[in-house]
Amino acid sequence: MILKTKGISSNIISPIVGRVTRMPSNNDGVSILLVDDDAGVSYFDRYSGVLSSLGYREIGNIPQVHSIPDLNHLSEGDIVVINADGVINTLYRVNSNHNSILVTERCNSNCLMCSQPPKDKNDIEYLSAIHEQLIPLIPKDCIELGITGGEPTLLGSRFFKLLELIKVHLPETEIHCLTNGRTFAWNNMVRELEKLNYQKLMLGIPIYSDYHAIHDYVVQAKDAFNQTIRGLYNLAEIGQRIELRIVLHKQTVPRLTKLAKYIYKNLPFVEHVAFMGLEYIGYTPHNINKLWIDPFDYNNDLEEAVEYLSSFGMNVSIYNSQLCVMPENLWQYARKSISDWKNEYLPECQQCTMLNECGGLFTWNLKKYSTHIKALT
Repeated sequence: MILKTKGISSNIISPIVGRVTRMPSNNDGVSILLVDDDAGVSYFDRYSGVLSSLGYREIGNIPQVHSIPDLNHLSEGDIVVINADGVINTLYRVNSNHNSILVTERCNSNCLMCSQPPKDKNDIEYLSAIHEQLIPLIPKDCIELGITGGEPTLLGSRFFKLLELIKVHLPETEIHCLTNGRTFAWNNMVRELEKLNYQKLMLGIPIYSDYHAIHDYVVQAKDAFNQTIRGLYNLAEIGQRIELRIVLHKQTVPRLTKLAKYIYKNLPFVEHVAFMGLEYIGYTPHNINKLWIDPFDYNNDLEEAVEYLSSFGMNVSIYNSQLCVMPENLWQYARKSISDWKNEYLPECQQCTMLNECGGLFTWNLKKYSTHIKALT
């Protein structure tokens, strides 16, 4: 699925965010008109911008991007940002329940299997300006919105301003924020979050081992385990909703049951525990020898950990996994967790009787997947 395209820009000085429309009557001042044919369109000045698959049009000083290869990936009401270099990024898709906003590519961890390796660049001001325009435009009936990075809490005070903006404009939307949780080891961060009293916010925080040295090695950051645990306790004190995330690979699987027992005994306040299949992207291909284990080969470890937590009443899920690879008693925990724009199936999957219930694979995992995938009949 295309989320980014490019054309030739004109009259664009700073990023412009708006809803796309193919109907000239939708000229509300924040709409961006899509032009696919030579049909005459007037009143261009009522739009915040024009995107065209055609060549340059003489439309005065109205911002435009022309000669775009294809606009068919955009649906009526999608929200995009137009950049001065002619790049058009889709920020929100009205026909999807898998929308998220990237708030920074900076991070204070450097995980072995990071799917989006951190970049040391000052992108916070640029992205914050875009989100300030985006959030008021998102439909009020948006079911769920993700916040991701990098590490979102590195925004500092901007992080809490972002949450407050979302809370005001999308009061009924569930917010799922991915964070390593380390900054919440500091009381000032927790106190700021407490002020928001944001009941719709869930923090997804990774923990990779019950043993500090393994966790620190996986995230490639000294004292990360202690900071994360301290942050989790601080968050629990203010009643913050928390999800724990455990990526399954060669470094985490050997102590998986011990980690499950650690979670139940020390972190019973978490709302959800997700065991997650490995993504073959970002740092993973480079570190594959340190990470790869066929998901079929860790079934016993996964089964023991999942059923241990479930037996004590904890809410457990398995993400990014295929039903045919795991024992049938674990199917009840498997979720279709992969976002629609990066979800694929192998050719043999088309003959499977469980296709509609199976979560499939990441697009990039078509290069690396279990040798035990097969069609169930």
